[in-house]
Amino acid sequence: MITRSNLAEQLREYQIRSKHDWASVSFFTSTSNSSSSRVDVAIFVIWELVILALVVFTAVSLYMRHLRLAMFLLCTALLLLVCMKVTKQVRLTRKKKRRMLLPLSM
Repeated sequence: MITRSNLAEQLREYQIRSKHDWASVSFFTSTSNSSSSRVDVAIFVIWELVILALVVFTAVSLYMRHLRLAMFLLCTALLLLVCMKVTKQVRLTRKKKRRMLLPLSM
């Protein structure tokens, strides 16, 4: 049976879990907005490594004088960066909506 003390304990555990900030050392994403889970941080770090690799390959292709390839890689890196920002905003919005749906009245 659900009692008031069980609900209060579950709410307290949820608040403790949601307070953990798993900050990533990141150049592209700001971690001051809100807390992220380990999975979110891992996904964004992987995305950032892919973007960094694309930027490096762009520099190498410019050095080799392949202008079309460099422009393609640069546009791809910028597109991934924009997608990463949009994905982060969508996840934060979903997380905020989920928090608002939490039953606070007893």
